[in-house]
Amino acid sequence: METRHVGPARGRPRDPDLLPQLPGRSKHRSEHPQWWLRAAELLSGAAAEVMALAVPVECVCCGKEDRAICSGCERKVRLLTRDPFRAESTAPALVDTDGSVILPVVAAGIYREELAQSVLAFKRHGQGPLTGVLAKALGRAILAAAGGTGNIWLVPVPSSGRAYRKRGFSQVHLLLKYLRFNNGLEGLNCQDVLRKTKVPTVAAGMPGDQKGLGGQKGLGRGDRARRVRGSMRAVRGPGRGGLAGRPCIIVDDVLTTGSTLAEAARALHEAGGVVRGAVVLAATRPPDAGPISAMLGGPQAPGDIEKNKGRKDE
Repeated sequence: METRHVGPARGRPRDPDLLPQLPGRSKHRSEHPQWWLRAAELLSGAAAEVMALAVPVECVCCGKEDRAICSGCERKVRLLTRDPFRAESTAPALVDTDGSVILPVVAAGIYREELAQSVLAFKRHGQGPLTGVLAKALGRAILAAAGGTGNIWLVPVPSSGRAYRKRGFSQVHLLLKYLRFNNGLEGLNCQDVLRKTKVPTVAAGMPGDQKGLGGQKGLGRGDRARRVRGSMRAVRGPGRGGLAGRPCIIVDDVLTTGSTLAEAARALHEAGGVVRGAVVLAATRPPDAGPISAMLGGPQAPGDIEKNKGRKDE
């Protein structure tokens, strides 16, 4: 009996796994489509391995040698920042007394475990390998907050002069610079329009302060609010009209009480900006159940930022 081969039905797509592979050059597995970015990635990896021989390093999370963050801990950071969430309900300065939201905030992850260790090490030393890991996490949160809406300015919160002189860099600006270089912002513009101003009468004499120049670590809710009030101003910005009427998203590293974000929003509002919300790399408390999609529902009124400040400090 003659055996006939029965092929797939005409018009039905064939399983691609059963098709023979066409000969061709294998591609380098990388997130960068341009060859020169892939080459730069390879060169930076090779340079990191050479530096590990000359200057021994260890993982900031688990202590494993030869890498500032090992592959296992890097994966854990990605898992901790995989799902950005709404986090403003845990910040007293961003929620009104009746429970209404003053400023919506999207966080990339909870400030704990490997994420907390990476953020702290990056703020202290600014290790290059940590920049990419944390910047990608921040980028996911920014895109989730923007929701595909264009024509938005990303406004980083500036570091204090003392912190900048001590570290030699601003961590938020470094992360945004990495995202811009690697096309991680999908057309969103970064505009550095916030400036720090000196408020010596407010800063001096607070708990944990040294000569009126200390940071906010160890300060309570009221002390943080008093320290940052009036500490920022906004400049006009580039382009015709500048900041006036421009929708903005504030970007910071860690959310605690929300006083810094509230002060940044106040400065932008006074300069005519329309603050849609804020994005942070990590929030210090568990997430809220609020949807991210509701963040860009409308501008926050300038009075919402100011009306409850006095009562929150009492």
